[in-house]
Amino acid sequence: MIVLSTSHDPERDRLKPPETPDDERLRLAKLRSLRLLDTEQDDPHFDRLTRMARHIFKVPIAMVSLLDESRQWFKSCAGFEVSETSRTVSFCGHAILGSDAFIVPDALEDERFHDNPLVLGEPHVRFYAGCPLTVDNRKIGTLCIVDQVPRTLDEDQIEILKDLAKVVEQEIGSTLLAIRDRLTGLENRRGFLALAQQSLQLCTRQATPVSLLYLDLDDFQRFNQRHGRQEGDEVLINLADRIKDVCRDSDVVARLGGDEFVVLLINATREQAEIVVHRIKKALSQDNRLTNKGYAISFSFGITAYQPERHETIVELLADGEALMEEIKKLRSLYEDDRETPEPVATQGDRTGAGVNSKLQGRIG
Repeated sequence: MIVLSTSHDPERDRLKPPETPDDERLRLAKLRSLRLLDTEQDDPHFDRLTRMARHIFKVPIAMVSLLDESRQWFKSCAGFEVSETSRTVSFCGHAILGSDAFIVPDALEDERFHDNPLVLGEPHVRFYAGCPLTVDNRKIGTLCIVDQVPRTLDEDQIEILKDLAKVVEQEIGSTLLAIRDRLTGLENRRGFLALAQQSLQLCTRQATPVSLLYLDLDDFQRFNQRHGRQEGDEVLINLADRIKDVCRDSDVVARLGGDEFVVLLINATREQAEIVVHRIKKALSQDNRLTNKGYAISFSFGITAYQPERHETIVELLADGEALMEEIKKLRSLYEDDRETPEPVATQGDRTGAGVNSKLQGRIG
């Protein structure tokens, strides 16, 4: 059923903000997991769809809107030069409460919107039509069109709007595939570089400590030769799950490829990063005891402290992390039969006072 506004009594109420969906906590969790909020807005894939919507419906404004706790943020916004507005005044906040198209023929004649600042001021909304965007049964936002004069849509036009919303959902799915590792579900290298760079910029402005944790499975090539690639994939998935279990939503976790994993730990010193490593070790140790498969999952790791004066971009921080891990692996080979942790060795980063972690960490398991 299409949701339409109705005429109202002359006694008008004040601005009515949208209600909160019953599944708000799960909805927000799904939205955050997509890692789309506050990403690049000049995205040709989404911009193509909002331009198409403007052309098809002959409206001045079309948007792909995502709704977090307090705002509607526009992944693409054709015809309206803003990046976000308050969720309190959003039409899209009302649209995600239902499953069908939400249509407001004349906002001035609707008690929910007649005194809305987006109606009384820029962009002077009179007509609104939005279709919820659904990912894994959670409504994360809308594809919507706006006009500055009253109007409505016929049945064919409504179906076209729904079809365009489906294409937007497919584009979101394609975006995820491009930045996600298919085996583990973590970010891949491309996704990590994009998301971690945003986090670094925010942390730099707020003077928040950041640490990079670089993990590498021990003797994984030999493991695959002995136990088979399928068993090796299970090991990768298990390690990815344990890393996710002990990290926070604000941390960026990725599989860079092969047996290499990385975590950008937000608001974490090196000492706090070592606590995270201890928790991963403990979780894997418990798995090793419970599975009783005849082998134990173990990894080597290095921790690099983010230094704004040294690491202008995430690429530089990651390069230091990779270099540190390579040094650790080489030095660890000298202690292959020694179960004790080798003494600390200075890397170039430490020798130059850049704060790069150089302590060789022992093997777990």
